[in-house]
Amino acid sequence: MDLAIRPAARDAIGAYVRLTKPRIIVLLLITTVPTMVLAAGRWPSTLLVLSTLIGGTVGAASANTINMVIDRDIDAIMRRTRTRPLPAHAIEPRAALVFGIVLAALSFAFMVATVNLLAAALTQAAIAFYVFVYTMGLKRTTPQNIVIGGAAGAVPVLVGWAAVTGTVGAPAWVLFGIVFMWTPPHFWALALRHAEDYAAAKVPMMPVVAGEEATKRQIVVYAVATVFLTVLLAPVAGLSVVYLALATGLGGWLVGHAFAIWQMGTRAAYPLFRTSILYLAFVFLAVGIDPLLSL
Repeated sequence: MDLAIRPAARDAIGAYVRLTKPRIIVLLLITTVPTMVLAAGRWPSTLLVLSTLIGGTVGAASANTINMVIDRDIDAIMRRTRTRPLPAHAIEPRAALVFGIVLAALSFAFMVATVNLLAAALTQAAIAFYVFVYTMGLKRTTPQNIVIGGAAGAVPVLVGWAAVTGTVGAPAWVLFGIVFMWTPPHFWALALRHAEDYAAAKVPMMPVVAGEEATKRQIVVYAVATVFLTVLLAPVAGLSVVYLALATGLGGWLVGHAFAIWQMGTRAAYPLFRTSILYLAFVFLAVGIDPLLSL
């Protein structure tokens, strides 16, 4: 009997983990730690870093879970998402919703106790924005959904800065802008690859509504804007020429892939998608390393 229960329990746990979209959470947390190092000017308290990461992880898991509950109807239509736990009937929607709400409450309580109120409040604001503004308000109504909705994914840098300083300074807002501008080209590359899925689900992503050519132009514009902000961060945050050189070189890499998608179309979509992830990780790695070089 015991052996029969264990696989079922393992499957259930796995389904709840998949609800939280762990790969997306990792990407969000990549931006948090370097921001904390920049805010502190050195490596901050390890306990504070861990507490911020745990609270942020639980908060992001909440937002992703509730997003899956709301989007379960379109997830069932799209080939890329139809095996997710809710369309696959691995979890009941009500149970998933309760799980997401409990995660939000745990995130807030934990961060208030271990980080500070501002960081906790910003995390809850990101959850609310992602659920109510992006998922419920924008995703199914406007091709600008991912542009405006990208603000939710940019909030972790504000959380990281607030965790260290108790405030949100100018460098934090530039970092916010970097992630905000980076999100459309990153996501539109994926949307170009899966445009038929979005069209079938009646989700007005840019490639579906405006077409491939317009989307490719917008990808280039946002990629260039992203690179501009990474360069602007140097004087705003007092970063060295080492960071500036890295940001410039990485920017050329990103813009090169953006122009490639303009020339080659959907064949270059997935390479840009993968490159954009590495680009963001390397830029924030440079942000985190630079203050440590001057110690």
